[in-house]
Amino acid sequence: MSADASAAPSADSGSGAELILLNGRFHTVDRERPDASAVAIRAGRFVAVGDAAEVMRWQGPASVVVSLDGHCAIPGLIDSHLHLIRGGLNYNLELRWEGLPSLADALALLRRQAQRTPPGQWLRVVGGWTEFQFAEKRLPTLAELNAAAPETPVFVLHLYDRALLNRAALRAVGYTRDTPEPPGGAIERDAAGEPTGLLLAKPNAMILYATLAKGPKLPLEQQANSTRHFMRELNRLGVTSAIDAGGGFQNYPDDYAVIDRLAADGELTVRIAYNLFTQRPGQELDDFTHWTETVPLRQGDDWYRHNGAGEMLAFSAADFEDFVMPRPELPVRMETELEAVVRRLVAGRWPFRLHATYDESITRMLDVFERVDRDLPFAGLPWFFDHAETVSPRNLERIRALGGGIAIQHRMAFQGEYFVERYGAEAARATPPVARMLELGIPVGAGTDATRVASYNPWTALYWLVSGRTVGGLALAPHGLARDTALELWTAGSAWFSSDQGNKGRIRVGELADLAVLSADYFSVPEEDIRAIESLLTVVGGRIVHAAGGFAPLAPPPLPVLPEWSPVAIAPGHHRPAPPAAALPHQCQGACAVHGHAHDRARRAAVPVAAGELQGFWGAFGCSCFAF
Repeated sequence: MSADASAAPSADSGSGAELILLNGRFHTVDRERPDASAVAIRAGRFVAVGDAAEVMRWQGPASVVVSLDGHCAIPGLIDSHLHLIRGGLNYNLELRWEGLPSLADALALLRRQAQRTPPGQWLRVVGGWTEFQFAEKRLPTLAELNAAAPETPVFVLHLYDRALLNRAALRAVGYTRDTPEPPGGAIERDAAGEPTGLLLAKPNAMILYATLAKGPKLPLEQQANSTRHFMRELNRLGVTSAIDAGGGFQNYPDDYAVIDRLAADGELTVRIAYNLFTQRPGQELDDFTHWTETVPLRQGDDWYRHNGAGEMLAFSAADFEDFVMPRPELPVRMETELEAVVRRLVAGRWPFRLHATYDESITRMLDVFERVDRDLPFAGLPWFFDHAETVSPRNLERIRALGGGIAIQHRMAFQGEYFVERYGAEAARATPPVARMLELGIPVGAGTDATRVASYNPWTALYWLVSGRTVGGLALAPHGLARDTALELWTAGSAWFSSDQGNKGRIRVGELADLAVLSADYFSVPEEDIRAIESLLTVVGGRIVHAAGGFAPLAPPPLPVLPEWSPVAIAPGHHRPAPPAAALPHQCQGACAVHGHAHDRARRAAVPVAAGELQGFWGAFGCSCFAF
């Protein structure tokens, strides 16, 4: 990395560019100019994309010039379905198991955090992981949670199918033998009728959300710090924009106060377009009538803007994607309640999105949309389904006819094993059928649905799209998407879902200057290595929001973690793999001649053993037997 700000501006560049990046390998996602080696950025937008000669014409006296030293650079990633606002309020409260290679590692982290958590606070692991990522291929037991944290309340959410509470957490939430069974859920009980600590969605996950909501919250100032740390973690992974899909127990406008303030103070490092999620079962039409009359559509700017309605439009239209359980049948009142809301939205020309997992649900929802369209034509109004894992060819045609899009996520990367067990391997080969969506010309954007199910890590999602494999290694699809196609879904494809076509998603003159310089070449690394990619330099609107490695001198000032006992202090985000084993001095071949240990196999394994203690198992010099 090098910087130079000494040259004078050229005659045709005015006051010059604020930032010039040279010597890179830019994959622009622009078919007219797919590759470049340099870019210039001025007033938050790309003003030149090409080679050094073209770009350096924009150098001025205040220009910062950075050499990328041959690194791969891509447009900033856009998550078309992320619960960033809700996730940000709680990020500093949560211990992250995302990407951890073994349950032993996860429990070791939990024990460590339990010792740091003060009385009255909870220890929470809230989504983003699955049992299949672990070497042990299993969930923690309640006994293990109780042993790891005997006095600290522990709440562990696994996907949308269950939550595990230790004894201290059961006391904190007040669940006893007299607590009634929740609608659509279950509280597991022992032979004496006492709750064991296992909560199950059957398939309604409300018992999981409601229990989590009983925990302490951060004060306002610490919620702001928490949100900033979440955005910085997204920046570390190359995410520069997100479309917030609302969420249960996220109330408008109260729970938006923190993000409103950060936006007003210029402290956002991720662009946010937000959708409004209905809040009161049975009063959905009242919610949207009020909002369409009082919240101006697209109010805000390119950093923070209102984006319409959804992902929940009517509570009766929610088909929970718990593949452990049979597909739920939506209630008969769904059509009536959904139609009333959709008519209001179309009449007000409000874009909308709707959660739908199963084709059977999508069929009924499309019946409603087509009925509304006959009276109130959609006529170019942006609307789309979220998820659509099992959507049929016939319904894809209907979606296209109504001008809709589909926002897909990598939930199958975390739940694919459950899906295969219930529906079979053949059904999983095209779940969701992304290639067919693209063949039909349907707008498709990619995202994560983080933070309570899948991980927010876009590289896990790109790995799934390219390889067709789950995080546990199960092959779902015989072949995935081409890497450039998958990247386009995460950039220009997702821009459609906030009506930002031509405004962002490509490295192209005139578009917003959002980009990520990668730690490895996404287009050439082995598929398995895609998951380990990070950003070394993330730029949003020409502003450097993250820098690491050789670019670290350009990094923004460090941000303290609040509160000091936050799990973020010991587990700041998605797990980073250990350095390559080749860096170890141990170079034995085959089994150890002294003890017969298979050191070479273990040394090269992706998953450490012996409770995740790499050094303890192989020794301070790389081998417990000193067999170099």
